[in-house]
Amino acid sequence: MVRVLVTRPEPGASRTARQLENMGFQPILLPLTETEGLPVGAIANDAVAVAVTSANALRHVPKEIIAALAGLPCHAVGKRTAEAARASGFLSVSEGPGDAVALADAIAGGYTGKSVIYLCGRVRFPAFEARLQTAGIQVRAVETYDTIALGYSDDEILARLSGQPVEAVLLYSAKAAAAIQALTARPALHHLFEKTQVFALSERIAATLDNVAGEKIRIATEPHEEALLELLRAGH
Repeated sequence: MVRVLVTRPEPGASRTARQLENMGFQPILLPLTETEGLPVGAIANDAVAVAVTSANALRHVPKEIIAALAGLPCHAVGKRTAEAARASGFLSVSEGPGDAVALADAIAGGYTGKSVIYLCGRVRFPAFEARLQTAGIQVRAVETYDTIALGYSDDEILARLSGQPVEAVLLYSAKAAAAIQALTARPALHHLFEKTQVFALSERIAATLDNVAGEKIRIATEPHEEALLELLRAGH
């Protein structure tokens, strides 16, 4: 059975593990990051819409903030984030194409000269906001969570992996990719990753891995988990 390292934070890591088991893979959970909520102050009430590019932003946003924003149109980056937005209380949610920049392009024309609230993390890719600002939209970023790197000793990694090599690793963020790169460079762990195939959610994430041979990196055709798991299935 192919052993697949799952590096995303909880609760997504356990959800992915269940999917992998159903596909016939052996998941190994090794979250390399975790998210923690940030204090959120009062929000200006002149916005005409809300944008969300991560379900984590909704998981950590205070309920009173959701209540204040629930009547505004909510533009979610993709299916899972849209589901999270509806579950949290937003009344009108539109599902985007799965990519943050594509979402910005899709909504930019409708909000020129207006303000949009962006529920987001402290650590994020800046292109979404930049694209909206270029279109003349005032983006009010509301940081609801932070992403924290998790550290493991060599012994902890060896125990998690049962001292055995892994055939594949799934990478969902550039921060996790950087952490994997650091792990594979450790002398005590290098042998565990010598033949590991890397499956990255996007080219931006894959670009972080400058010490991994190109032929060992595969990139999902679309930046969402369904495409990543299909790539894994096709590769094994």
